Amino acid sequence: MEHESHPYVGLWQTEDGHIRHRLLPNGRYDEARGKRESAYQGRYVLTGTHIDYRDDTGFTADGDFVDGVLYHAGMVLRRRDAGSDR
Repeated sequence: MEHESHPYVGLWQTEDGHIRHRLLPNGRYDEARGKRESAYQGRYVLTGTHIDYRDDTGFTADGDFVDGVLYHAGMVLRRRDAGSDR
């Protein structure tokens, strides 16, 4: 799937900002945890409103986008505006 202009590309984070998923337009993601930037990195595949993650160590996970919210591994992530600090 072409990610360049996909509506899910961008930054998603938990309410407290501790977990941050940056979905990149090239099909890769970068996950930050707290002050640890790039804690996990890997590829993702979007199928409709479903996302499958595979990090560079081989770990897999998935999630679903529902009404503008990403539900992933028991977490709720919301889109963060590109211009905000946190």
